[in-house]
Amino acid sequence: MRITDTAAGAGLPSTRRALLFGNFVIGAGLQVVAGTLQDLSRSLGVSIATAGQLISIAAIVVCVAAPLAAWLGRGRDMRRLLAFALLWYGIGHAACAVAPGYLTLGVARALSMLAAALFTPQAAAAIAVMTPPQERSSAIAFIFIGWSASAVIGAPISSYVGEVLGWRLAFGLVAGLALLAAAVLWRSMPSGVNTPPASAASWKAALREPALMAIVLVTALQGAGQFTVLSYFLPFCKQMLQATAAEVSLAYLWFGALGVTGNVLLVRLVGRMGPARSVNLVLFGIAVSLAAWPLVTTMPALLLLVVPWGLACFASNSAQQARLGHLAPQLTPALMAMNTSAIYLGQAMGAAGGGAVLASHGLGALGPAALAWMLAALTLSVWAARRLQVHGLRGTPVANS
Repeated sequence: MRITDTAAGAGLPSTRRALLFGNFVIGAGLQVVAGTLQDLSRSLGVSIATAGQLISIAAIVVCVAAPLAAWLGRGRDMRRLLAFALLWYGIGHAACAVAPGYLTLGVARALSMLAAALFTPQAAAAIAVMTPPQERSSAIAFIFIGWSASAVIGAPISSYVGEVLGWRLAFGLVAGLALLAAAVLWRSMPSGVNTPPASAASWKAALREPALMAIVLVTALQGAGQFTVLSYFLPFCKQMLQATAAEVSLAYLWFGALGVTGNVLLVRLVGRMGPARSVNLVLFGIAVSLAAWPLVTTMPALLLLVVPWGLACFASNSAQQARLGHLAPQLTPALMAMNTSAIYLGQAMGAAGGGAVLASHGLGALGPAALAWMLAALTLSVWAARRLQVHGLRGTPVANS
């Protein structure tokens, strides 16, 4: 049973705000490790590379669990399911805050991330059900502002709190925000919202298309490139640039503000250039910053050279989603689930690979390693576009891939 139109109209504005806030909290929790990495390493008595694997743990859990969440959500009341996810997230981060050691923190982190795998895709599905078709895209985009806001606000705050007051307080702050978000959502969202699952046929059809799977792999490769550096951005700033806690927070804020600006510009760019060319331009922008990474020797140089990357960082995933939806709208539910998993697979690959590079070659080698991932993503993206121009999808010509 789905929610009635009357109930949807009555609860839609408050539900949209509640889901935006929920996404903000989920994003803040995912970024809290990167923002507190230095203090985590000191407090737990492990290397920075080892502490960074907490990012990989979270990403792997979300990568594997996100497609399963679509199955779990079948026939469920979204108000109950999403409120439970935020409650679980809060309890999980509270457990992280009091974890006595690295191993218990890793287990608590993994369990809490199950909520992230459930909340974000199901929140998008829920608001799509509640919203009239002509407003659906804007409604989904609105609730995802929470993710952008978490980068602009959450990352700098967690970085500053972690450096000044300690990582436990930063995790505790996320826990408190998650419990508040659960209460807000429970009060704001009407009951009776159910979402249809992606069909098995759509999954099979998507998996049989080499070009579509290549595009999904592009998402993972570019994520690996970005998170090879982003996972260790804090220790890079502290150790290589001798940055203060306030300067690191400023860098996070600058990067997030650029990301939001880039996302806004992307909307116009996709309309003019098409999704495929927009993706390639975004990947090229990130590659430019990563190629110049060895020149980052001061904080002013960092703030300048990060501009192309910052403008492209959020836009990369948004452009990929637009590209997949444009190419095969009938396969969108399955492709979005695959792309979500690919986003977190890339984060896991980047954090794990970056940790290995850090342990063997030091912080200075992260940029070239990240550039290799990004060039692989760009090469595969160009190949997929050319293949689609020639062959289309199962014999259907593609005018603008």
